[in-house]
Amino acid sequence: MGKGKQMEDLIRKLLGNHLDIRVFYGATLLVLPFILVGGLFPDLLAAVSNKVLAYLTQSWSWLYLGSVSFFALVCLVIAISPFGKVRLGRDDEVPEHSRISWFSMLFSAGMGIGLVFWAIAEPIYHFTGPPMGTGNSAESARMAFEIFFFHWGIHAWGTYVAVGLPLAYFQFRRGKPGVISQCIAPLFGGSDAMGGKAGTLVDILAVWATVMGVVTSLGLGALQITSGLAHSAGIPGTTLSTTIIISVITVMFIASALSGVKRGIKFLSLLNVTLMLVMLGFFALYGPFGYLVRTFLLGFGDYLRELLPLSTSFTLFDNLAWTRSWTVFYWAWWIAWAPFVGAFIATISRGRTIREFVLVVMILPVIFSFIFASFLGGTAIHLELFQGIAIGEIVSQSVEVALFETLKHLPFYGVLAFLANVLIASFFITSADSATYVITRFSTGGRGAENGKIRRRLIIFWGVLLGGLAVVLIYSGGLKALQTASIVGAFPFIFVMYMLLASTIKDLFKHNKPIKKNN
Repeated sequence: MGKGKQMEDLIRKLLGNHLDIRVFYGATLLVLPFILVGGLFPDLLAAVSNKVLAYLTQSWSWLYLGSVSFFALVCLVIAISPFGKVRLGRDDEVPEHSRISWFSMLFSAGMGIGLVFWAIAEPIYHFTGPPMGTGNSAESARMAFEIFFFHWGIHAWGTYVAVGLPLAYFQFRRGKPGVISQCIAPLFGGSDAMGGKAGTLVDILAVWATVMGVVTSLGLGALQITSGLAHSAGIPGTTLSTTIIISVITVMFIASALSGVKRGIKFLSLLNVTLMLVMLGFFALYGPFGYLVRTFLLGFGDYLRELLPLSTSFTLFDNLAWTRSWTVFYWAWWIAWAPFVGAFIATISRGRTIREFVLVVMILPVIFSFIFASFLGGTAIHLELFQGIAIGEIVSQSVEVALFETLKHLPFYGVLAFLANVLIASFFITSADSATYVITRFSTGGRGAENGKIRRRLIIFWGVLLGGLAVVLIYSGGLKALQTASIVGAFPFIFVMYMLLASTIKDLFKHNKPIKKNN
């Protein structure tokens, strides 16, 4: 007991009195075994996590599919109801960030590396191997974008809102600490009811899901940068190269997180959107513009027409195996990311109304993602369909080369490859520093550290842990296993999300009746 108390005192001295030691211990103890097992026994981690994932996707696929559709629907209903006029803050409070800065930060946190990674790879996959019909055809090309839009549309962002809205509401409107446990306390009689083991467990799950979810995307981003440098600069795509990239970018995202939301994170988010617009402009200028516009319009029309049938189906395209391996996997992945992205979006949304928060977050990033994927993925499919360039075959062997293999067949490859690497690195940094910022707040009871020195130490600790975990898994070959494990670990968070929405609705009815009457 004495040694344990001494250790706790030392940790508090280093990381501050506001540190929630139970959440800190719990989350760290959950993450460390994955580092050890992933580093020493990657095959064991892969085998166990894959078996659990198979069980979840086979026995609980209905829960994933039904829940994500339910989350999106409930958030939209709240937004269009009279409660949509409730402000996330005081009634006279103005938004803390401009709309362009707000959009840039929420988009960078919510999609980031994932969109750049999959904008070409996923449509190509569905184009060559559709869930129904014949591959490598005009019909499968059209279906590929309907599927991509469904996977990256309002369901993804609705999942984020289902966590972000309760956090923003209770933190800024009701003056509660910005942690998950305090948001569900009204369901159990108040904050005291969630101050014990149950509340600690909820907050530990949120930190754990955040760490495990974001580190996989860091690994994917590092692999894509390595691939890009190998394609454009001839640098060998080795494990050592990837490790050096992770190490350098870890230092950069820690530095960005230390500078805070208003400086580093905002600047990088604006840079991300600017670079994406530059890339879009290039594809519009040098790609098959008419075909790309038709791809977007047809895909968007198909998405809107099939949104309700797809959202209410437990077997999409009459292909159960495909549904489990793609849609269920995606829905589980958005849930794994929801604590981190939802918390970050909440942090930057003070002063917005609920209606603006929900509708902007669920619509604008979706449309931007659709256009981006239509232009990049549409160009890759056009190269395959009309020029006979085997993009799909190359991508099937190595997913991370999809972007650079497509760029290779367009003008100014060197310049575009450089910009693509900068964009991926910038997204890498933005996602990681946003996650580090959120984890720091979660591990201090939502209050943040009491002074700048302690805050910096916490950010460095969690930042090094994220970067170190990514390096260990790259070396062990266990990145795919961790991706699977993070989704498995996020399964309990589905039930927490139901409680978050129920608690928010209950509190809205209890404390915001005047808003309803006056408007």
